[in-house]
Amino acid sequence: MLSIELHGAKMPALGLGTWQLSGTACETTVRRALELGYRHIDTAEMYGNEAEIGRAVAASGVARKSLFITTKIWTNHLRAKDVGPTAESSLKKLKTDYVDLLLIHWPNASVPLGETLGAMMKLKDAGKAKAIGVSNFSVGQMNEALTRHKAPIACNQVEYHLLLNQRPILDYAHRHSMAVVAYCPLARGKLINNRTLARIGQKHGKTAAQVALRWLVQQPGVAAIPKATGEVNLRANLEIFDFVLDPPEVEELNRLTGNTRIIALDWQ
Repeated sequence: MLSIELHGAKMPALGLGTWQLSGTACETTVRRALELGYRHIDTAEMYGNEAEIGRAVAASGVARKSLFITTKIWTNHLRAKDVGPTAESSLKKLKTDYVDLLLIHWPNASVPLGETLGAMMKLKDAGKAKAIGVSNFSVGQMNEALTRHKAPIACNQVEYHLLLNQRPILDYAHRHSMAVVAYCPLARGKLINNRTLARIGQKHGKTAAQVALRWLVQQPGVAAIPKATGEVNLRANLEIFDFVLDPPEVEELNRLTGNTRIIALDWQ
């Protein structure tokens, strides 16, 4: 599997997204994913499934140092007094002493960004988070975090797929050695019947979805975290590292990008 350098660590370029997974289904899915070879798991305080993921990881037998776990702090816990206790609660549920990546889940205009980042940097210094970052941040917000607050932002997790052009965020991230993690990488199923993807996939013996994921992870500094539950889809998402899209194919796919957003953002 490809990996991305993340402030001295290596983040697998493909991870398991767990939004809307809960209960036994979440625990079963994560255990199955780990058995198949997933080593990058994405969760969040708001998802309400950290405990299930913690149990699945503990039961998997996979060494903690072999995993890359991301969680996120929700908008109502971004005050400095709340950041530490919230992170500690997440660690307890996840049954780990640290997360590999701790993110601000969404920007919150009512809480000074520097206040939140300062508290997160303390967690990083204490070894509770190997790296810190943001999610759903605009270029302006990324720039504020880096230039005004001098925060070591490792990545921005945003909605990114073939139907949504994120070039300004990608360009800014690349210039500042930040990763971009793509959520909703298959646009909630809107890409699986795309004729261009299907035609290119046929050439490589792959599905449209696999081509869409390959297009993402083939880009420098980009990772993808598709959600899947059944073993067939979990396996299929992993099977994108044995082929490469050639430059003409990449250019053709680049022309598909537009402004179809699945998740609404309050800063636009």
